[in-house]
Amino acid sequence: MSFTSVGESRWSDVYITAASRGLSVAGDALAATTLALALQEKGAGGLAVSGIWIAATLPLVALAPLVGRLVDRVDSRPLLVVTGLVQAAICAALAFVSGPVTIIALVALLACGLAVTQPTFSALVPSMVTRDDLPKASAIGQTATMAGALAGPAVAGFLVAGFGTRPPLLVDAATYLAIAVAGLALRTRRGVKRPTAEPAPGAPWRVRTDPLLLATIVAFGAVVAGVAGVNVIEVFFVRETLGASAAAFGLVSAAWTAGMVVGAWLFARAARQLTHDGHLVAGMMGMLGGTCLAVLVSAAAPGVWLVVVLWLAGGLLNGGLGVFANLFVARRVPERARGRAFAALTAATNGGSMLGYVVAGALLGPFSPRALVFAFGLAGTLTVVAVALPVARAIRHERVTSAAVA
Repeated sequence: MSFTSVGESRWSDVYITAASRGLSVAGDALAATTLALALQEKGAGGLAVSGIWIAATLPLVALAPLVGRLVDRVDSRPLLVVTGLVQAAICAALAFVSGPVTIIALVALLACGLAVTQPTFSALVPSMVTRDDLPKASAIGQTATMAGALAGPAVAGFLVAGFGTRPPLLVDAATYLAIAVAGLALRTRRGVKRPTAEPAPGAPWRVRTDPLLLATIVAFGAVVAGVAGVNVIEVFFVRETLGASAAAFGLVSAAWTAGMVVGAWLFARAARQLTHDGHLVAGMMGMLGGTCLAVLVSAAAPGVWLVVVLWLAGGLLNGGLGVFANLFVARRVPERARGRAFAALTAATNGGSMLGYVVAGALLGPFSPRALVFAFGLAGTLTVVAVALPVARAIRHERVTSAAVA
């Protein structure tokens, strides 16, 4: 499948993309934290707060088929510029509304923009770099994203404490302008009709026509659905069950993020050595299983420090998973269809997360946090075992097909 056609990687485009995504992720985290604090201060219940998270996730799942086609058919430059400007306007409007229903509606609209920009940037990166440089480019992007995810809540807490909720949301609106600026600055573009070295398309590309890709995406969604609920339980487990301080909880959260950054760079080197797509998928399944095992073992932790170590290990595997997944999709999918492929992967991941959050919220009352951490870790681990068989079959089918063609 085609990567950059200029013979060398456009690292300036990679860094522009990483910086703009990092800023927008920081803005997303800043807005979510600010709005949750605002609703809590106004006496809104847990239903309103959970409504924000669902509104921020649902569009990424529901719009995936439509957005995937849009990303593949429309020039990426105006798509990013217009989406970034609209997101900035929506976020500015959020600074001047107060009703929970209006806030949730605007958050959903904001997420519609994210549903467009995420697959657009993901599909652009393989066109910026050579095949060998894609793991490094993915690690750069993941590092920027994690930095944004760390900075957003911290900045939100500082600004809300010092200035109230309006200034943070206006700052967030400015971060979305980075997407529009990136759209103008990037030399790499997709969706522009021009001669290409890639063979002329035959039958329309579909995820279901690639058994290995389909099996991998379904496996991702299923495993995430099994384990993602631990994100809801984490604060109660650390603060109430283990009796740790707020600072210790911050350390636990930071350990996972730090592990993801280290894992992205560590596994970027390993990814370059795996020339067969089946090896990439096997590696992803192993990392999914290891991540779930880290959560499962943490349920037996007598204190917070073991959780920090396990979260660091789980984050490290999670970071490698992101690099492997990006490389796998870029290798498997024709350039003209990468938007749809990345949108499908994003939908599976976010759909699984949303299901996990709903289940966790429903179970938190009747069951203890420790029991739920164990249950979600076990559910994720068992799901990996369950999906391993169809994934292994898809890998064998891939090898047989490749051998027959050769």
